[in-house]
Amino acid sequence: MASFVDRVVLHVSGGTGGHGCVSVKREKFKPLGGPDGGNGGNGGDVILRVSAQTTTLLDYHHAPHRHATNGGPGMGDWRGGKNGETLILPVPDGTVVKTKDGQVLADLVGEGTEYVAAAGGQGGLGNAALSSQKRRAPGFALLGIEGDSSDIVLELKSIADIALVGFPSAGKSSLIAAMSAARPKIADYPFTTLIPNLGVVEAGDVRFTIADVPGLIEGASEGKGLGHNFLRHVERCAALVHVLDCGTLESDRDPLSDLAIIEAELEKYAVDMSYAGVDGEVVPLNERPKLVVLNKVDLPDGKDMAEFVRPDLEARGYRVFEVSATSHEGLRQLGFAMAEIVKAARDAVQTAPPKVAAPVLRPRAVNESGFKIRREEKNLEPLFRVLGEKPVRWVKQTDFTNEEAIGYLADRLAKLGVETELFKVGAKPGDTVVIGEDDGVVFDWEPTMMAGAELLATPRGTDIRIADIGDRPTRSQKREEQIERREAKAAARAELEAERKAGIWTESVSGRRARTVRESTLDSGDDD
Repeated sequence: MASFVDRVVLHVSGGTGGHGCVSVKREKFKPLGGPDGGNGGNGGDVILRVSAQTTTLLDYHHAPHRHATNGGPGMGDWRGGKNGETLILPVPDGTVVKTKDGQVLADLVGEGTEYVAAAGGQGGLGNAALSSQKRRAPGFALLGIEGDSSDIVLELKSIADIALVGFPSAGKSSLIAAMSAARPKIADYPFTTLIPNLGVVEAGDVRFTIADVPGLIEGASEGKGLGHNFLRHVERCAALVHVLDCGTLESDRDPLSDLAIIEAELEKYAVDMSYAGVDGEVVPLNERPKLVVLNKVDLPDGKDMAEFVRPDLEARGYRVFEVSATSHEGLRQLGFAMAEIVKAARDAVQTAPPKVAAPVLRPRAVNESGFKIRREEKNLEPLFRVLGEKPVRWVKQTDFTNEEAIGYLADRLAKLGVETELFKVGAKPGDTVVIGEDDGVVFDWEPTMMAGAELLATPRGTDIRIADIGDRPTRSQKREEQIERREAKAAARAELEAERKAGIWTESVSGRRARTVRESTLDSGDDD
């Protein structure tokens, strides 16, 4: 079973806000003491926090779904609902938060650094908070809103100053164990190291960390060996140290060919350029300062191989160190060389002026309405979609089983200017209007004939305008009535045309009356 996980997909969702309460204060000798419904509690947030006690993302690999607690509903006597508890998720130092598309949301470095992964939903207002001088006793309350939910990717990038790269069994883990107090697993077979190892090294007054990259071989960019999975752990490093095996027993390998292969794999690796460090720049791995370590010089063949390849490496511009992790030969000089590079990198970060983007203040335009209306077409019928933070939120807060709440929503939308804008874009009574995106609320638009439901003498929880709208015919009913009127008109025209062809229209009025009298007289005479 895996014990080290450095990349997970986490499904987080904030808590849902509690619903507001509808209540009226009732006391002895005071049966209607006014509304006293409390507000609902806010939902809990989901927060990622860097913890020194966490070194892996294993817990989120086994349980990737995390949800904060919901807010409690409001209660009578002005009692508000309990807020949902914040869910704190500890993550290792150096965790990068991304979207599934690769967009960086946060880079969590430093103990206690936090990021709100999913905000909790807002609690609904009770009828006490909704009361006003005009609406003294609301018979409705606002609903709580669901919290944010998203799928985020957590990637662990170790905080290390120096990265050790090289072929398997080149001695990277042995080097870390010899230079620091770290005790990684060491064996005499390839791919012993399956997770990045970290060690702390002190050289003079400089203290720094070193890390190794396991399983980097030729074809790693194509997924061979352990691939490039662990190269993200050295993206924060100031320098790379090539650990070359001078005592290898494989006839087709030598330090120079190993170096060329590793350099080629580093060049193929694409550093995450979407995040820039403190200096605002990201340097590719193959362009960072490098040291070359010729390891295993304690072996006779290793010493000879190191002396053979060293002139060639120095001619290429590399700083070369002959070391032995077993006898600790050359480790002191290597440690001070690493400390020199680390100190120079830290001084450059401290002395470089911070690159801070100039703040751009964009005040809200005077004529900005806070929403927009998009005209669409569905089933050859016009459709108008209302988009905006306020209209969408108001719809989520509305209890559509309460007529007064629906009327309150209509008043809010009218006050915001939604109806006026619908008229401007060509909407007609009966057209389909959607508030929100795909999961928005759909209704047949009927313009508000009169505003101010608080002035209407209707029982609490009802709205006379909603009843009127309920009696109005729907679009399908209007269409059927129109078809019936057309058929009736066509039948009337056909009857008139038949009378005209029969010559009935050629008689005068007096003649028609005389003919009618004669016919009636003859009919009466026949009866006698």
